[in-house]
Amino acid sequence: MTDYLYTSRVGKFAVWRELLLQLDLRGDERVLDLGCGRGAVLLMVAKLLPRGRAVGIDLWKSSDQSGNALEVTRRNAELEGVADRVDVRTADMRALPFEDDSFDVVLSSLAIHNIVDAAGRAKAIDEAVRVLRRGGRILIADINATREYEVRLPGRGMSEVERRSLGPRMWFGGPWVAASLVRARKPTVAGE
Repeated sequence: MTDYLYTSRVGKFAVWRELLLQLDLRGDERVLDLGCGRGAVLLMVAKLLPRGRAVGIDLWKSSDQSGNALEVTRRNAELEGVADRVDVRTADMRALPFEDDSFDVVLSSLAIHNIVDAAGRAKAIDEAVRVLRRGGRILIADINATREYEVRLPGRGMSEVERRSLGPRMWFGGPWVAASLVRARKPTVAGE
């Protein structure tokens, strides 16, 4: 229980802060957060986008996260002072309501595993790649199915695919419920 509380209240924020800073954003990017929930990662990235836009989508199921509601996330954006650069929408990550090549970065934190079937998770990965611009990056932190994502991304034309443990700061109850990161880049030229 101690690991879970630490990870939920401190660890995941520290890990995501490092991951977002490593992106070395210019500040004018468009970033999509798949399954944004109450906005922890969404609002962290919005702070790095003074001239950009952070868009979060979710189905707002309280079974996935307690207190999960669109209004809560909007209120959190106001409290964090980033409401002017955050859009929050109800949408399914398996059928994103965005044009192809719309985002510079696609993020997901502990959300895709909530899709119960492998075909649905694959569709979510495909949609993330579809809305990503050339040269854009995907970062997915999850506790299950990360090997599926790692295998799927190269088949969708992604390069620099990497899967690694996020370490003890992302243990949700111990090493047997540990989060991993899958990251990849969309080549600037097709087939690169």
